[in-house]
Amino acid sequence: MAKHTVVTMPGDGIGNQVLPEAIRLLKAVQFDAEYIHADIGWDCWCREGNALPDRTVELLAKHKLGLFGAITSKPKKQADAELRPELRGKGYSYFSPIVTMRQRFHLDTCIRPCISFPGNPLNFIRKKPDGGFEEPLVNVVVFRQNTEGLYAGVEWTNPPELVRAALATHSKFKPFAGIAGPDLAISVRIITRNAARKICRGAFEWAKKYGYKSVTICEKPNVLRETSGMMEEEAKNVAREFPGIALWSTNIDAQTMWLTKNPEEYGVVVASNLFGDVISDAFAGLVGGLGFAASGNIGDEVAVFEPTHGSAPKYAELDPPIVNPIAMFLSAVMMLEHVGEIEKAGRIRQAISAVVKQGTVRTYDMMRLPGGPKAIAQGAASTVQMTDAVIAEFERQAGSHGLDRELVAAGNSRQR
Repeated sequence: MAKHTVVTMPGDGIGNQVLPEAIRLLKAVQFDAEYIHADIGWDCWCREGNALPDRTVELLAKHKLGLFGAITSKPKKQADAELRPELRGKGYSYFSPIVTMRQRFHLDTCIRPCISFPGNPLNFIRKKPDGGFEEPLVNVVVFRQNTEGLYAGVEWTNPPELVRAALATHSKFKPFAGIAGPDLAISVRIITRNAARKICRGAFEWAKKYGYKSVTICEKPNVLRETSGMMEEEAKNVAREFPGIALWSTNIDAQTMWLTKNPEEYGVVVASNLFGDVISDAFAGLVGGLGFAASGNIGDEVAVFEPTHGSAPKYAELDPPIVNPIAMFLSAVMMLEHVGEIEKAGRIRQAISAVVKQGTVRTYDMMRLPGGPKAIAQGAASTVQMTDAVIAEFERQAGSHGLDRELVAAGNSRQR
């Protein structure tokens, strides 16, 4: 019997290309696991009116560990139009399966490392006064509260009278009181103190464990005084328990400017759901973009790991596939670290680092080529060729005993 069971959910589009390559890589590193396929995504919605079928929920509840590819999401009218005819008009409502999964299993902590690999042509660089440039190491890990905020799903178009009546008790609602229901859409931003405290504590514990010198709470408390104010307040409360780690507070809008001026100054960043989503993508853009952006959704019992890119349907049918699988690989690395397979995780990370630095195998995004069927002819590596290169480098390092043991034990470049 395998030591671990992984529920694999390729989902839609390129998820069906990158996830099998990640499994091939995990097998090459001899991760002792059984992989069980589970359905999720757009096809499930169209056929069944449910993008996260109960059978998939049951598998995750049983095995506690998931590896996820990508999903397609469309606006409400398009989603309704693509349902099977016999399901239309029967009350089915599309909701993101990954958001549903986070809420169903209370995967309240989202961790998104944004760490640059030296030699990546997509890395952030900064011009110097003498005309040269410098390439600072970006080594940021974003902690995003994953179940609350604006993604909690509490929203209406044409809100019920009880909701309108409650809102009318607030003086700031007065300008909207006369707007007709069908013309009024409302989303509720929900922050609870316990969840705010938990995500902030997770950020500080990570900083302490991996040697980061600062935690930045990235919110907007000068405007969102109650919700962002509570996030900042709890960050300050938690910070008192970690006297060796500085707490910085930044506004989300200003942070998106500062991260492109001095990204190397930031360590661990913590934010509520939407702001964490924004800032993690912004930092990811400095380390190679979505082809290098991994994440883990962590709960008390269940954990699901995924690249942060979408399903990219325009690339899904290309043969050979051209998309960059490294974000999926790094998600698998996070999964290995989560289950305690630190050495295997470090070996894969170091192999990826070597392939990126060597620069002889690069997918179309790394070559700054337009995505499409001509990319391979222009010298871009396919998805499969990138996997081949990482596996070959892993095997070469294993054969030459060239692995940096301290680097593996520390989680590679995560150290500050």
